[in-house]
Amino acid sequence: MNLYTHAEANTRKTWLYLAGFFVFVIGVGWLASYLMETPTILWIAVVLSIVMSLSSYWYSDRLVIALTKAKPASKEEYIELHRIVENLAITAGLPKPRVFVIDDAQSNAFATGRNAQHAVVAVTAGLLSRLDRTELEGVLAHELSHIGNKDMLLATIVVVLVGIVTILVDFFSDRQQGSNAVFLVIGLAMLILAPILAKLIQSAVSRKREFLADASGALLTRYPEGLARALEKIASHPSQMRSASDATAHLFFASPFRGKESASWIHKLFMTHPPMEQRVAALRGMSI
Repeated sequence: MNLYTHAEANTRKTWLYLAGFFVFVIGVGWLASYLMETPTILWIAVVLSIVMSLSSYWYSDRLVIALTKAKPASKEEYIELHRIVENLAITAGLPKPRVFVIDDAQSNAFATGRNAQHAVVAVTAGLLSRLDRTELEGVLAHELSHIGNKDMLLATIVVVLVGIVTILVDFFSDRQQGSNAVFLVIGLAMLILAPILAKLIQSAVSRKREFLADASGALLTRYPEGLARALEKIASHPSQMRSASDATAHLFFASPFRGKESASWIHKLFMTHPPMEQRVAALRGMSI
């Protein structure tokens, strides 16, 4: 699969997942309305699925920015960061994305937005303080490659859908503690379906997209070693990210749960990043 077919495949997957989410919410609504013998719940589910499907496309970048507590990076304070992003965007033939900074000690970054014209790149304060210019260029080139490959559209949509499903699971799980058998059945069904959905997300936001973005970013800078060194530095600093969650973890340049991957089954379920050493080896094996 080349870069162009990869981008086209991501666009198809985005609409497929939006359609699947639409059907999923309506299905839950139909089940609840059938068991409780009231059509009102079904109509609520239909309206909810339409509203959330549209909002997840149009406003997903704002939601991700809010979830990660990213703040706009002023050009006066972050002039070098803006200069690097602008130069890379020109080289990649992309509009310059909006630039944000996350006040977090962990070294990380992500790209989000529904298309190249509405893209956002965010970096942590830890990344800016720890990497030199060539290493920072490598990371930003990786994120711009996600924009060019249309990875971020699919990945950002997934954040919203996972969040909504999590809310539904919590809603029915809380009510299954009572004596209502209807909520017990729905709650158990949701608890069974949630891990299956997580697996679908894992396949949609696969590890291949990280390898492809690494390769595309290295081609953009013409210097794979810069990105390889950045990965090594990031791997050597295993601090946790305060604003990360399982819903947003796959967006980041590197896993925000470093050191915690083996501590919880839920983190393993949502793990979408290849091991750092594999990414470094692939970069150093490139010939440019």
